[in-house]
Parts: sequence; structure tokens; C-alpha cells
Amino acid sequence: MQRPRHTRSRRHAGFSILELLLVLVILSILAGIVGVRFAGQSGKAKVKAATVQLDNLGTALRSYEIEIGNFPNTQQGLEALYEQPSGVDDWDGPYMEQRVEEDPWGNEWQYRSPGSHNDDYDLYSYGPDGREGGGDDITNWSEDD
Repeated sequence: MQRPRHTRSRRHAGFSILELLLVLVILSILAGIVGVRFAGQSGKAKVKAATVQLDNLGTALRSYEIEIGNFPNTQQGLEALYEQPSGVDDWDGPYMEQRVEEDPWGNEWQYRSPGSHNDDYDLYSYGPDGREGGGDDITNWSEDD
């Protein structure tokens, strides 16, 4: 007795081009949804990182002020946290282990002392747009002030 041969028609041999295209379209749509979701998270993460940097710089500036008796002036800038400014004898830094010169968007942190928003100092980043104002700046003062 002979075994029946299992013959498959060409149509059932694999996926058609139409089926493969349909799968690719579905995968593309899913990738687009996930990509948009992660893109928004990246922006939020940079804002959070800038806020942490701002807090760390503020802590280092307060340590400097406790030891020296005043905050670095605008000319001395944040560099005074890492290298002893001329004419400052009680400097016992560096006041931060790692240099933080740029915000998460690659722009220089802005420092002004005495400040125009705070008596002691203003410390801020221009935020994602890299320009002052626009409502996206990261600052050590409240816009309500």
C-alpha cells in the first residue's frame, strides 16, 4: 500500500507578498507609536537631569559660601567651585567632584552674583530651546517671583 502524497499547492507554500507587506505595515505603526512615546520621555529626562544639576551646583555654591563668607561673583563664576580664584584665601575646594559646565542640552550654565532674581545668585539653564525666556528655562527662582 502506498502512502498518499501530501501535495501542497503553491499558494499554501509560504506567505504571499501581500501578507508580508501587511505585517511590515503593522510593525511600522507599532514602532511609530513606541518611538513617539520614548521621544517624549527623553525630553522629560533631560529636564530632570538639569534640575538635579541645578540642585548639585546650588549645594556646592552654599558650601563655598559657608567657607569663604560669600558666593563667587559673576566674574569668578562657577569655575570658583573647581579652582581657587585669585584673592580668595580660605578656599578649600574643589566643591564638586565632577565638573558641571554644560546643561543636558550642551549649553553653558548661566551664573550671576549678585542675582537679579535672588539676592545671592541666579543660576539657570536656557533649557531645550537654548535661548533665554520662552517658559522652558531651568532656574533657581520661581517665575512667580
